[in-house]
Amino acid sequence: MLPDEVTDVLRRAGLLDDNERADPADGAVGRAVAGTPGATELAGGVSSDIWRVDLPGGPVCVKRARARLKVAGRWEAPVERSDAEAAYLREVAPVVLGHVPRLLAHDPGAHVLVLEWLDPATHPVWKDDLLEGRVDPQVVEMLGRILAAIHAATAADPTIATRFDHAEQFAALRLDPYLEATARAHPDLARQLHARRQAFESNRRVLVHGDVSPKNILVGPIGPVLLDAECATFGDAAFDLAFCVNHLLLKCAHRPAATSAYLDGVARLAAAYVTSVSWEPADVLEARTAALVPALALARVDGTSPVEYLDEPARAGVRSLARALVASPPARLGELAERWRAGIASWPS
Repeated sequence: MLPDEVTDVLRRAGLLDDNERADPADGAVGRAVAGTPGATELAGGVSSDIWRVDLPGGPVCVKRARARLKVAGRWEAPVERSDAEAAYLREVAPVVLGHVPRLLAHDPGAHVLVLEWLDPATHPVWKDDLLEGRVDPQVVEMLGRILAAIHAATAADPTIATRFDHAEQFAALRLDPYLEATARAHPDLARQLHARRQAFESNRRVLVHGDVSPKNILVGPIGPVLLDAECATFGDAAFDLAFCVNHLLLKCAHRPAATSAYLDGVARLAAAYVTSVSWEPADVLEARTAALVPALALARVDGTSPVEYLDEPARAGVRSLARALVASPPARLGELAERWRAGIASWPS
């Protein structure tokens, strides 16, 4: 059953009619009575409670931000981040048509979003393919172009800085749990990790998604669909590119035999993105990205939110490789990829 306050959001949005009844024979999931929609809580949400809700007009996705995230460590964040996600979707939908979900309703008071339902049968999660070693060249290239299009469009808008002034939320969701927590775990690298944070602060130019992770990307009929923009803020474009590149590198540690496929994905993603950079010198942005990626890799083993799919030997390998790259960061993503490849190749088989 949905919480009453979530049902009230649907009612206020005009999506739920107390006089209508959902018909399970029409594919509804869960129990449905008049005024009480059938709902299924979805697994995998770390920062939000997420449901598929079956309404008389069809299923929708409902998200409610959590004040305390579902991770092993203590991680709290402002629930107002749902406002940032709603604003992000409204902003970028005209720029990348069909590559973000449609926002159907947003209730700031309840911190609830109602989004179109994207059927997993036609919109599988990209992470699942990557974990199996499958990297579709078209997907990574399209993703690079999508991110660049969002960044270019918002860099040209002088109001973005004011409308997406979410620095405090971004710090709580990203900079503190990733860079600061990792600096505490590796005090000998604190200077370099703090430099990465300062680089972000000094290069705020575009609207940043902040969580370009394969778990937040669906692969639909027209290509990638970006989900979960709760971290959206005016910030450094390098963060989005680095966040995604990092996940491709981490998959090498999970499935070393597919390293060439993952690193080809990095090259294609970077090329599609970097060739579209227009708001600052592309080589300068690429250098910031290449320096940030190993800091994020180290964060995903020793920060507040470690990845769940690496076993202890793989975590140790990533830790050693990332530490070396944080201490001596590469200047280009191609150099980063080759140093990562050499590191993975040196691991015991």
